[in-house]
Amino acid sequence: MSHGTADTLSPRERVRRALNHQTTDRVPIAMVCSGLNPPAHAQLELYLQRERGVGVAEYLLPLLDIQGVQPDYVGPKLQPGTDVWGVHRKPQSYGEGHYCEIDVYPLSSAETLDDLDAHRWPSPDWWDHEGFADKCRAARWGRDYALVLGNGNILESSWYMRGFERFLMDLALAPELAWEIMRRVTDYHVEFFRRALQAADGEVDIAFTADDVGSQQGLLISLPQWERLLKPHHQRLNAALHEFNVKIMYHSDGAVMEAVPGLIDMGIDCLQALQFDAADMDPVKLKNEYGDRLCFEGGVSVQHTLPFGTVDDVVRETQERIEVLARGGGYVLGPSHAIQAGTPPENIVAMFDTAAGCALP
Repeated sequence: MSHGTADTLSPRERVRRALNHQTTDRVPIAMVCSGLNPPAHAQLELYLQRERGVGVAEYLLPLLDIQGVQPDYVGPKLQPGTDVWGVHRKPQSYGEGHYCEIDVYPLSSAETLDDLDAHRWPSPDWWDHEGFADKCRAARWGRDYALVLGNGNILESSWYMRGFERFLMDLALAPELAWEIMRRVTDYHVEFFRRALQAADGEVDIAFTADDVGSQQGLLISLPQWERLLKPHHQRLNAALHEFNVKIMYHSDGAVMEAVPGLIDMGIDCLQALQFDAADMDPVKLKNEYGDRLCFEGGVSVQHTLPFGTVDDVVRETQERIEVLARGGGYVLGPSHAIQAGTPPENIVAMFDTAAGCALP
């Protein structure tokens, strides 16, 4: 189905050009680290069937430019709700929808390196890389999507195992233990990505890494602490990723403006999520000061505009994001995080339709 401007580039070409700060035929569109929560998906399905006679997949797949890929898990059987780190999550309901909240932190009582040694750490051997390049090609579904592989979070994986408050205390009171946990997490991510990217044989375009280091008001830890304790691990991971000629898309929610120079220095190519509702997260400032060295993905508010604005509000914000962030390339449009239950489906459609039909600055 037609959405506006005629596409002259394939999705992969469009994304590659944008992430190389080059102009494109239209702004690339993606839902990296976002997507639709199940109630929002169900509402959008009903709306699209009623208004346009299509389903969500039929509507979105021609619009999106990036798809995710992952090797198959072949490791030890995991109990329901438990991930490879031994972290267990249980569902929490909030009316229409639900999310999963951690209730088992496997390193919560660790005090020594011996305690860390006793934990069952995940192994890159737990993933099947046989035929991964073919799996990547199949993931393009005949549309030549750009492909993203992830996720490499270091601070988050560490506190998921340790507990949020406990790990933040470790950073101040037991930095050697915190460093060792993050070192082991980084070792795993480096080898996971190396094996997967080698097996992909050039088919993967983007490596996705993440660490939510921002709150609504500022960084979760001080900037000097971040520079000293967390940044070196990401630098090591990013150096390994760049050996494979992929772009690094790094996710962080929140107010991270003061960390952006350090994020660039540690080797990321694209900052993802763009929560402009957070303190000091000004899109004009971000583009003007860092847009020559950094690309951006996301930015349409899931906190205010999409759930609570009018269609006109969504159209206006989408156009403004493109006008500011897509100038000279370097921008992939999408929501600022997962689209939540209760978001009007007409607002979701307005964002995608506007992006697909909006002329570039």
